[in-house]
Amino acid sequence: MTTLHLLSQSPWRQPLDSVLRLLGADDALLLCGDACQALHTSSEAWSLLQTLPATVRLYALQEDLQARNLGAAERVTPVDYPAFVELCAQYDKVNGWL
Repeated sequence: MTTLHLLSQSPWRQPLDSVLRLLGADDALLLCGDACQALHTSSEAWSLLQTLPATVRLYALQEDLQARNLGAAERVTPVDYPAFVELCAQYDKVNGWL
């Protein structure tokens, strides 16, 4: 069973560690809100994301990237709201991390 994990909190708090421990090989992680800060390539959070298997898909909400003046690294696929809805339908489960 595949899961889309939604993370909106700052990557320097506990939820990122919890998400990374529970990600399955065919799961995906969508960063939105303050979680997009994990995409600063010099951050510890980005280093952690780099350790994920290549089969784990990484997404970031385009609007939140723009609001924080961030770009998406090569491995990260930016998505708009319609694509976000499509992702939710594509995976068996959607898990929002509070």
